[in-house]
Amino acid sequence: MKLFKPLYEFALRWAAHPKAEWFLAGLSFIEAFIFPIAPEVMLAPMTLAKPPRWARYATISLGSSLLGSFVGYALGHYAFGLARPLLADIGWLPAIEAQVARLHDLSAWKIFWMLVLAGFLPIPLKIFTWASGFAGVPIPAFIAGMLVGRGKRVYLLCGLIRLGGEKAEHAIHRWIEWIGWGVIALIVLLVVYLRYLR
Repeated sequence: MKLFKPLYEFALRWAAHPKAEWFLAGLSFIEAFIFPIAPEVMLAPMTLAKPPRWARYATISLGSSLLGSFVGYALGHYAFGLARPLLADIGWLPAIEAQVARLHDLSAWKIFWMLVLAGFLPIPLKIFTWASGFAGVPIPAFIAGMLVGRGKRVYLLCGLIRLGGEKAEHAIHRWIEWIGWGVIALIVLLVVYLRYLR
């Protein structure tokens, strides 16, 4: 079943639109807390079409992602409060509260580095924004971690597309289905590990 290629091709059509920068900003904003498609799928063709604007596109995506990450943080924070009775009923609350307490014991500097390193993982940003709000990560560490973690991804991608040209975009188009399902598999493995193997 092909799921990611049609979504990617839909994003490509957006990338060719005269208002592509607005679409990129909207996609980056929404992806930070709910949408399943990463903004990188628009960044690649937009950078390929107008290589001198690679830094502009990366900056638009980063700024919008940061704004969206605050929404994800707030959703995670308030969702935890609303979900506490349910989590208590199913017996998960003590374990979750213990993990939250461990995070609170970490210094802001360690949390910053955790968020930066998380940016290397092929896991959607929304997971980290929700989890940060859920755990009550300090806002300065959250902002700095998101800025560096997401920033290195978008600037690196745009820079590589700028340097790699058409071959890089063709490689993304060819392997997008494998990449998408690979990310899903990694998320499932991570959930299984955290739930059953730790």
